[in-house]
Amino acid sequence: MGSELVRFGVAMERSLLDDFDSLVEARKVTRSELIRDLARAEVARTQVARGVPAVASLTLVYDHHVRDLTERLNQIQHELGDRVRSTLHIHLDAHYCMEVIVMRGRSDELQRIAERLLATRGVKQGGIEIVTEMTAGHDHPHPHEEPHSDEPRSKRPRARA
Repeated sequence: MGSELVRFGVAMERSLLDDFDSLVEARKVTRSELIRDLARAEVARTQVARGVPAVASLTLVYDHHVRDLTERLNQIQHELGDRVRSTLHIHLDAHYCMEVIVMRGRSDELQRIAERLLATRGVKQGGIEIVTEMTAGHDHPHPHEEPHSDEPRSKRPRARA
């Protein structure tokens, strides 16, 4: 992260602290780590409303037998152009499909796009997860110096200088 850690005191009711400590124990983290996670989440939530660079995953579950629904969803995605980065389409059963749409753009615009798609007749349920782009200047195409991997960083091959 590169930022200096600063210590500060927090006062809260004993019952709230007990509940908080239960979360700390369940997540197997420290109080400080959980407070940082909660602070980051709240900062990100506030930024989403302001319209900052973000990525989002929108999940839709819909009845593909609804007349012209698949075509309407495809048309909307085509209208969005390069804001749609990827899609995943899954046949759940004889009637329902799930579509996951990964998008990039201003967070407030991504929220409006999601609301439009979720309100489309035939869409039964869904939701959006918007993640603000926390690293300024990280808007670049691949490749990275290190490949994306499920392996722990310590086991990945190091990039050579």
